[in-house]
Amino acid sequence: MPTPTIRMHVQGFTASFDGQPAVKNLDLEIFAQERLAIIGPARSGKTTFLRSLNRLNDLLPGFAHSGKILRDGKDIYDADVDVAELRRKVGMVYAVPVALPWSIYDNLVYGLRLAGVRDRATLDARMETALGHAFLWNEVKDRLREPANVLSGGQQQRLCIARVLVLEPEVLILDEPCSGLDPISTAKIEDALVALKEKHAIVLVTNNTKQAARASDRTAFFLLGELIEVGPTAQVFTRPTQKRTNDYLVGQFG
Repeated sequence: MPTPTIRMHVQGFTASFDGQPAVKNLDLEIFAQERLAIIGPARSGKTTFLRSLNRLNDLLPGFAHSGKILRDGKDIYDADVDVAELRRKVGMVYAVPVALPWSIYDNLVYGLRLAGVRDRATLDARMETALGHAFLWNEVKDRLREPANVLSGGQQQRLCIARVLVLEPEVLILDEPCSGLDPISTAKIEDALVALKEKHAIVLVTNNTKQAARASDRTAFFLLGELIEVGPTAQVFTRPTQKRTNDYLVGQFG
């Protein structure tokens, strides 16, 4: 088998707030064409880790870090990194969908316009492609001028995924994207992730271990800010190498 392409390489990374580490000395590779699930109980550092990948933690008071996160061989925390460009290439979808107070169409092209894209044909094509990849195009193609907030919760979450995809990210990071959704909407998002991994590296934080088992190729278990175990999802769930991983998966704590 060919060696997988590394999209991001986390090396000895620690993230702290007011001197208290939230994640500690992490070493982890994020591969192209792969869905990586991050699981673990509350206060394990899962969201802090996600927000470290596109430097959203920079916006929080008291944040400091050590170690490196490499993208294309360059540390994303170097002083000369264009953070706006980084966030376009490492796009994030949050637990609660937030549709901007505009039409469906304007929600989709807003980021492109910020990036300087003005050609209408390009905007339309990128918008349609992104909605298609989020499994939403057929549901909204005749409603693009309607307010986005008329969509259902599941549709709004897929809209938020499309809003990230329209910028053509290399890495798609999702923080509990299905936490408030019904099973049908959840299934549509999980189906979308299968197709999306062909073009994107995907990092999915979920508190639902069954979702991690269904919707990932590799799983990492975090506990108290430390990476306890990472491996192919089938192996982690059936033959974990660490007792703490097994204890979490069988419900001893969490």
